[in-house]
Amino acid sequence: MTIFERSSDGRSAYTLPDEDSHGFALEDCLPEHLLRKDKADLPECSELDVVRHFTELAEKNHSVDKGFYPLGSCTMKYNPKLNEKTSSLEGFAYLHPYQPTSTLQGSLELMFRLEKLLCEITGMDSYSLQPAAGAHGELAGMLIVKKHFEKLNDTGRTRVIVPDSAHGTNPASAVMAGYEIVEVESSSEGIVDLDGLDDLLKEDVAAIMLTNPNTLGLFEKHICEIARRAHEKGILLYYDGANLNAIMGKIKPGEMGFDIVHLNLHKTFSTPHGMGGPGSGPVGVKESLADLLPVPRIVEGDGEYTLSEDYPDTIGRMRSFYGNFGVLVRAYTYISLMGSQGLRLASEMAVLNANYLKSLLSKMIPEGYPGICKHEFVLDGGKLVTDYKIKTLDLAKRLLDYGVHPPTIYFPLIVNEALMIEPPETESKETLDGYSEIVKKILQETKDDPEMVKSAPHTVGTRRLNEALASRQLKTRWKKEKAT
Repeated sequence: MTIFERSSDGRSAYTLPDEDSHGFALEDCLPEHLLRKDKADLPECSELDVVRHFTELAEKNHSVDKGFYPLGSCTMKYNPKLNEKTSSLEGFAYLHPYQPTSTLQGSLELMFRLEKLLCEITGMDSYSLQPAAGAHGELAGMLIVKKHFEKLNDTGRTRVIVPDSAHGTNPASAVMAGYEIVEVESSSEGIVDLDGLDDLLKEDVAAIMLTNPNTLGLFEKHICEIARRAHEKGILLYYDGANLNAIMGKIKPGEMGFDIVHLNLHKTFSTPHGMGGPGSGPVGVKESLADLLPVPRIVEGDGEYTLSEDYPDTIGRMRSFYGNFGVLVRAYTYISLMGSQGLRLASEMAVLNANYLKSLLSKMIPEGYPGICKHEFVLDGGKLVTDYKIKTLDLAKRLLDYGVHPPTIYFPLIVNEALMIEPPETESKETLDGYSEIVKKILQETKDDPEMVKSAPHTVGTRRLNEALASRQLKTRWKKEKAT
């Protein structure tokens, strides 16, 4: 039911005063061109109707607080409510970016400390918290690569190497920075093929973009050798930090040989996210690249924190002001709450959960690549087509009827009918066992009533859409039909 269908003439939840405190009509306070010529067609509802309407909408949405959310590569972990409490403190929530820095000392100190913590966690020397999302951090990293070679007057490096299992934002970010993409294939083990990489390490390559563990959930065991070969050719190594949740506290990207790192604070360090935000994608670099980071930079001197733009070689601003501050507060809270041992344990539990659930599900659906995984894994859904006569999409849609979120499907592209599953560290054994039982029930349903599975979902507000048409003709708002 829409809010307009709840409307009844004459009802009101809130009424604006006819005059403000100085005795002027509201219309007198606005310029003529901003005043409506006709009365706004708004619903007329009581406060209770409004509350019930939006509560009902909220209940229709799936969330980590509502149920299991094993969306591969997205790290949909539980977000401690303490993070929300600290980010909503008046001293943080009611700041204004145009305040004098003398009145922002506590906030600048928090961000300064967060940068140092991220340096310690990742083995980088300097960070910028400015990028507002993971892909935004990737773009910043690629612009740093470009600026680095411009400083060296090495203008012949026009290409970036990306694995065939990479996140789609990797090649997109490199192209936006002006590079051509060269794809390196995965080996039979699901990791970068060293021989294939060797053939691509030419003098026209500027950087290699890698995720470790990679998108298949597998650790790139040859990473130090990859770094050595890349650096011998003057090539920079870029770390996509989307999967840091598997290794934080265990090993640092800087120790693997990476020169540039971006992180997803909203994923790894606990902020509610999804549907486009909020997010934060800080970018960190080794000392030789530090002067290229975005400005302004937080500088500390004599116990005072300032925002400095005095970096002539910087790539410039990546966005207005200084990033999504609320996400930064949440990340700082989470890291402080967990401590070094807690972060290490979180990674260990994420890996344990993934391997446990993989052991259960792989008895029904084959692994994409065999062996121990890290925080996530990919199943090959080809058996769903051959043995159960359904597609991966059908299984995903039916999962919705059981109140759990489907995994990422059809990605990475190198696995047939892929199901990419990430059960983060905050999930219990009982939840994982229950998820496995649900998949088992659905597979049995394909034998008892296959059409019911193929036509799922049945219990959610919207049935199966024409997804190709929906993506091309997206309707983001309800339009009231004219009365006849």
